[in-house]
Amino acid sequence: MTTATATANSDRPTIGEFFLRAPAVGPALALVVAVLVFSFSTDTFLNLDNISLVVQQSLVIGTLALGQTLIILTAGIDLANAASMVLATLIMAKLLAGGVTGIFALLLGIVATVLVSGVVGTLVTKVKLPPFIVTLGALTMLTAAGRLFAGGEAVPVADGLLNWLGTRRYLFGGIEITYGMTLALVMYLVMWYALTRTAWGKHVYAVGNAPESARLSGIKVNRTVLSVYLVAGVIFGIAAWQALGRVPNADPNAYQLGNLDSITAVVLGGTSLFGGRGSVLGTMMGALIVAVLRSGLTQLGVDALYQDVATGALVIAAVAVDRFARRQR
Repeated sequence: MTTATATANSDRPTIGEFFLRAPAVGPALALVVAVLVFSFSTDTFLNLDNISLVVQQSLVIGTLALGQTLIILTAGIDLANAASMVLATLIMAKLLAGGVTGIFALLLGIVATVLVSGVVGTLVTKVKLPPFIVTLGALTMLTAAGRLFAGGEAVPVADGLLNWLGTRRYLFGGIEITYGMTLALVMYLVMWYALTRTAWGKHVYAVGNAPESARLSGIKVNRTVLSVYLVAGVIFGIAAWQALGRVPNADPNAYQLGNLDSITAVVLGGTSLFGGRGSVLGTMMGALIVAVLRSGLTQLGVDALYQDVATGALVIAAVAVDRFARRQR
């Protein structure tokens, strides 16, 4: 072997290094494989109506996962995101029932999720409490608050604006899409740009990768982390809007596993639970993987409990791949 050949081989990235540089590639390949498997094993999976339904079913969790991605990139976690979103839907519904206009109810619902995330972010950055403990406590309180606020009953929502994201249109005359799909795509593109093309995004990755090094390089770590929680709070409020577009009822018992489903989507999307590595595009793939898996297994007649087993196994495998990739680095 010549010296030039040896040098070329040494510059060639290993498998672990490749996935570290392009974390969205693995989830994209997994999504393609899942679609192909269910396309050959069922007769209805590739039906346009079914594909549209799969995407719609991933919307709310996918939006929660978008905010969750930002937090996990800073080596944090949010167990209260779904509970915060559900409380926001209840606030919107109750205000609407009380005679408040739809736009005002929507804004106050989003303000509520931002306030919750702001309190959590303050406790994490100023008091230095672990994100897991803070959001676990917030989950318990928000769940109880939602049920007390609604009296344990679902509140119907009939408002043009609050239900607007569920409005259906047909692309090319046959593909059903909703305004919620379009909004979700725009949000993912905006956050992709913010994380990859702005100084703020570089700071988020730096803080998640090595907070002390980031501080020594002049990055305001606490301010960056708090800003992440606030942005995530806005996203959770929009998720509440999407939830009301999907189902025009504010139910205090809805999305009880939404926090875990959002974490599942983030992990399957290639974002490291240890912070500093991942992408929102990978998270989009992760949310679609979960939806595709549940839809395909349902059409195959697999019991929902076994579907949960399969999803859990995928999460463990994704974390194992992440550990392997980090060791390779």
